Amino acid sequence: MSQPDFRLGAFLLAPRFPGQTDHAALDRATRLAVAAEHAGLDEVWVAEHHFMPYGTCPDALTLAAYLLGRTERLHVGTAVSVLTTAHPVALAERARLLATVASGRFRLGVGRGGPWVDIEVFGSSLDRYDRGLPAALDLLRAALADPTVTGTADFPFREVPLVPTPAAPPTLHLACTSTASVELAAARGLPMLLGMHMTDQEKRAFVDHYRAHGGPTDADHVSTVVAHVADTREQAVADVLAAAPGWLAAGLAAHIPVDDRPRPSRDPLAYARLLCDLHPVGDPAHCARRLAEGARVSGIDHVIAMVEATGSAEHARRTLDHLGARRTPPGPDLGKLA
Repeated sequence: MSQPDFRLGAFLLAPRFPGQTDHAALDRATRLAVAAEHAGLDEVWVAEHHFMPYGTCPDALTLAAYLLGRTERLHVGTAVSVLTTAHPVALAERARLLATVASGRFRLGVGRGGPWVDIEVFGSSLDRYDRGLPAALDLLRAALADPTVTGTADFPFREVPLVPTPAAPPTLHLACTSTASVELAAARGLPMLLGMHMTDQEKRAFVDHYRAHGGPTDADHVSTVVAHVADTREQAVADVLAAAPGWLAAGLAAHIPVDDRPRPSRDPLAYARLLCDLHPVGDPAHCARRLAEGARVSGIDHVIAMVEATGSAEHARRTLDHLGARRTPPGPDLGKLA
């Protein structure tokens, strides 16, 4: 697969598939980050989930810090750090630290998260989940960029100085799943992170809505896709359909609402099939075409690919090699993971 003319990275969930351990899931993800650098990709982004096997990383910044230490050139981002359950200033301090020690290779992605039991465990509230994102985001932005920060009505505290001071604040992206969050991103001039559940047309509609509400036309939006490369389109789809539904079923069941809101109700097999239909899942030529088409239709030329859709390190490594800028000598041995 030739190098596409857009920025390309990997998106790592560290999912625990049936029969795997948390260690195996996280070890696979960390090895794949190193493999992504060897394959010539630009970056990796890591996810954050609590209390569920859908993703076994509960702190995206901690894993991002480890991956920054394991790599030399790769940019590393969070997709996302959950802002509803984190104090904005504490999050900003950690992001400033990574931006400083990693010489600008760190990217911060934040989002509202879900109305899950996380809110209860971490002492947040449904009111903050439902209405508190703008205030938390504004305090975070101030704490990322300014030498001092003062509390607000939602987060009262006296003025304090902030250290360390990076050469430049880390880039900040906002995950958008509704027109309200798109409008918030546009009003703050922040680029969007768009999820793998969206079609290319839906992503384009969000980009158009963002611009219609005053967002900058050159914003560096990020589109998330699923990628899996095999010898044929049929084999690639069979690989994903054989493995992903078990992981998705366990992950969806683990979403425990904090109130009486319904939990996600997607059929795991149908959702896996949908992901295969939406994204670059197939032989190398098919995947190259889908990446190019997705960028053209969505208008987003910055793509991150979830490559763990089968739970196999070997499958994911092959996909990374095809996605990479060039073929390189074999990188570190990924080992045999369950």
